[in-house]
Amino acid sequence: MAGRRSLGRRFGWLWGAYAVSTAGTWLAFDAFALIAVLALGAGPTQVSLLAAVGPAVGAAVSVPLGPWVEIRRKRPVMIAADLVRCVMLLSIPVAFTAGRLGFGQLLLVSVAVAAADITFNAAAGAFLKDLLPRRDLLVANGRFEATTWTASMVGPPLGGAAIGLFGPVTTVVADAVSYLLSAIGIRAVGDTEKHPARPRPAVPRAGELLDGWRHILADPALRPLFLNSLLVNSLIMAASPPLLVLMVDDLHFAPWQYALAFAVPCTGGLLGSRLAPRLVARHGLHRVLLTAGVLRACWPIGLAFTGPGVPGLALIVLVEFGLITCCGVFNPVLATHRLDRTPGDRVTRTLAAWSATGKATTAVTTALWGVLAARTGPRTAIALAGALLLATPLLLPRREHTTGAGSEPAPVTVHSDDG
Repeated sequence: MAGRRSLGRRFGWLWGAYAVSTAGTWLAFDAFALIAVLALGAGPTQVSLLAAVGPAVGAAVSVPLGPWVEIRRKRPVMIAADLVRCVMLLSIPVAFTAGRLGFGQLLLVSVAVAAADITFNAAAGAFLKDLLPRRDLLVANGRFEATTWTASMVGPPLGGAAIGLFGPVTTVVADAVSYLLSAIGIRAVGDTEKHPARPRPAVPRAGELLDGWRHILADPALRPLFLNSLLVNSLIMAASPPLLVLMVDDLHFAPWQYALAFAVPCTGGLLGSRLAPRLVARHGLHRVLLTAGVLRACWPIGLAFTGPGVPGLALIVLVEFGLITCCGVFNPVLATHRLDRTPGDRVTRTLAAWSATGKATTAVTTALWGVLAARTGPRTAIALAGALLLATPLLLPRREHTTGAGSEPAPVTVHSDDG
């Protein structure tokens, strides 16, 4: 029987760094909102502002960083982004302890962390493409996806317990330490990166800021996937606050029931990420992307029919499990396909453009859905998001496109423990 497929010591360090920082992120899930409410007495408007403005401004700040990172070695950039996140997050418990923490500081840290997130992820995609051969990229992305869903399943309940026992800034400290450990792990990967072949000006030209979007919109396969992802992710996230209000305020679910409704379905993400390489090997990348992309849009409309008691809780768990399983298949396949279709000298700008647009779109849509829920009720807002999601498969590519300049997609080798 074949064992777990090894992708090498260097990938092991990279995966470990990703795992520890992802665990910290999910442990501190909604930490800023909780600090704003518990420590600063913020109201709903300020909490919504914190949730929307930080990622949106961070996305705008990160735009010029894409071309800048493209001409530099990616490993030092990743380490620097981790250290920036660590320092900025640590400023919150320091200010809290000194009695000087304010809402403005929370906003500033949220912006800085969002910009560093986008910069790190863009550099990491280029680094991964250089680190592994094409045939291993889907397996690697599947492992990252499985790690994310594991952390999202375990982290928020543990974080909530930690805040209850030790105070509102506890998980922020843990998150900051996780980025420090991530930086140490990335440093341990080793320095074998090549310097960029063609030096460019230290300050990117105005036209270079748009290169990532130009590549995405000019590519016949990436363009529809980009538009589809923007709409699907933003609509799913926009429906989350109204669903929280529906469950906790209208239907009187206990907080532990709300946490359970979203922790248990995350097992679907583990299942989907493990199935992804096998499904691609059997059915082909395009068919898997199309099928999983269609199926993930069909589930959220069911949340509008949530009722009280055990049946309502069971419905939420079932809908979320189906949605997350489809996302667990779709996400690593998309990430691999995106890397495969992007030239090595444009990966960072492309990923930065994709991520920045996604964060900004989600922030704006979430704010709009908050207004909609306030005027029409949370159930109507959830139903509208679900109905619009049913139309998003129309944006998926209908036919398969060759990879790059007429090359075939990289082969996927399946082992008994891939993912």
